[in-house]
Amino acid sequence: MDSVILKTAIRFLMPLILLSSVFLFLRGHNEPGGGFVGGLMASGAIVLYAITHSAAAARQVVRVPHRVLIGSGLLMSLSSGLLPLFLGHPFLTGMWTTITTTGFGKIHLGTPLLFDLGVFCVVTGVTLVFVFSLLEE
Repeated sequence: MDSVILKTAIRFLMPLILLSSVFLFLRGHNEPGGGFVGGLMASGAIVLYAITHSAAAARQVVRVPHRVLIGSGLLMSLSSGLLPLFLGHPFLTGMWTTITTTGFGKIHLGTPLLFDLGVFCVVTGVTLVFVFSLLEE
């Protein structure tokens, strides 16, 4: 596509869409949403970039091969379920820890966040595989 207006708009909108994706990912941690909708939104931003520029240019923006993204996401989701199992709890039991930092105060981290991050990576990777294969044909 050779629209200068669209190329310029995507250059400014892509960071905003990715930031919204991170917001939905973190907001969905305690509310509906999470990794799935955040991954779809992140892949949507990259797809818009691929439509305006090219699939090869969008692959360079991602910088991570899709197979690595999908595989690491599956590994993160699996490890969030296996970690409680090794500690004597049932599979996929939520486990939490608190980290105290100087700048942000107390940060609560848990296995559901790791699971959502894995889903985020898998959804982003699979969606980009589908879209890039369609754009390259």
